Amino acid sequence: MKYFIDIFHNSINKYGEQLCGDKVEIIRTDDSVIAVLSDGLGSGVKANILATLTAKIAATMLKEGASIKDTVDTIVNTLPECQVRKLAYSTFTMIKIDKSGKVYIAEYDNPPIFIYRNGIDLELKKRKIDINGKTILESNFKLMVGDNISVISDGAVHAGVGALLNLGWQWDNINGYLRDLAKVEKTSRNISGNFIGVCNNLYEDHPGDDTTIMNIRVREIENIDLFTGPPEDRDMDKWIINKLSKGNSKKVICGGTTANIASRELNREIYVDIETMAKDVPPMAYMDGIDLVTEGVLTLKQTLELLKTYSMDNFTTKANYLNENNGASKLANYLINECTHVHFWVGKAVNPAHQNPNFPTSLNIKLKIVGELANELENIGKQVTITYI
Repeated sequence: MKYFIDIFHNSINKYGEQLCGDKVEIIRTDDSVIAVLSDGLGSGVKANILATLTAKIAATMLKEGASIKDTVDTIVNTLPECQVRKLAYSTFTMIKIDKSGKVYIAEYDNPPIFIYRNGIDLELKKRKIDINGKTILESNFKLMVGDNISVISDGAVHAGVGALLNLGWQWDNINGYLRDLAKVEKTSRNISGNFIGVCNNLYEDHPGDDTTIMNIRVREIENIDLFTGPPEDRDMDKWIINKLSKGNSKKVICGGTTANIASRELNREIYVDIETMAKDVPPMAYMDGIDLVTEGVLTLKQTLELLKTYSMDNFTTKANYLNENNGASKLANYLINECTHVHFWVGKAVNPAHQNPNFPTSLNIKLKIVGELANELENIGKQVTITYI
C-alpha cells in the first residue's frame, strides 16, 4: 500500500461489569487489512463471549477469502443461544481493505458507519442482502488519503439517556462531532480517545451500556529512522550514517557517542542547547540534516514512560507533556503524532560509560528499553522494525 491504514479502538464497559460486551478484531496481512467490530447481546460474560466469537470468526474467515454468506452462516450456527431472549447473535460491522484501496463493508444492526472525505460525509450506496433471515447491508468504495471511517456500537447512541441528554446522543449529533474530529485530528488514537471520553462524560462515569469506537484513518506513510548506540563493528559507522541519510524519513539520533559518529561522518557540527535540560532528561542538541538529537538511554527511558502514560490514558487527546521543550517530550511527540512507521537502528557496542557503577543500573538495559518502546508503539498502531548493528 502507498498509504498507511491507521486503526485504533477504545471501549468502556457497562458500569459494574468486568468484561466488555463489544469486541474489535483487527488482522493485517500482506494483501489486506480486516477490521471487525461486534456487539454481543446484553452485557457481561455472555455478551463478551458472543462478541468475541463473532469478531474472531468473521475476521478469520474474511482473511481466508470466505464469502459474507458463508461467514454469517458460520456465525449463526456457532453462537450459543441466549436462554432469556431465545436469540443467538451479535451485531457486527466488517471491513476489508485490499492493497489497492478497495473497501468492502458488511453491516448488521450496528449504528450506520461514518465516513468522511475532505471534511464532508461520504454517502455510500448500500445493498440489502438476506442471509438466514438477517438483513445485511453491503457497500464498496475506493479509499483516498485523508479518508476517515468511524464505527461505533450502540452504547454511544445511548450515552446520556435520562441524565445529561433526555434522548441520548443522537446519530446526527454524533456524526457532526466525529466529522469535526476528523478535520482536526491526525491519528485514529486521538479521534477514538476523544470520542470515548465524551461518551464516558455523558454517562457521568457510569456507562449504561458497553460503548466502543473503532476508527480507521488513511494516512500518508511517515517514517522515522532512530539511530542509537555505536555499531559493534566500527567499520559500519559510515554505512549506517549513509543509510540514515537516505530517504525522506525524519532522522533521530539518541546518544552522545552516536551523535559524534554522525558528526564525524557527515562533517557537521553539534550544538548543545543547555536550555532544553529538564529533570531526568539531559539537553537536546542540533545538527544540520538531523531532525532531533538527544542524549541516549536516559532520554529513551523517559520517552518510554511518556508513551506508557499516553497508552494508559484512554481519553487523552491533548497531552500537555508532549509539548514540553525537552528531548523526551519531543521524541515522544514524534513517535506518537508524526509517524506511521518507526525503524530503530540499535548499535550493540558496549559503551564504557555504562559500566560505571555510579551510573543508574537502567543504563545497562538499552536493548530492553528499545524493545519496550517497540511494544508500546505497536500498541498504539505503529509499524515498528528493529535492526541491530
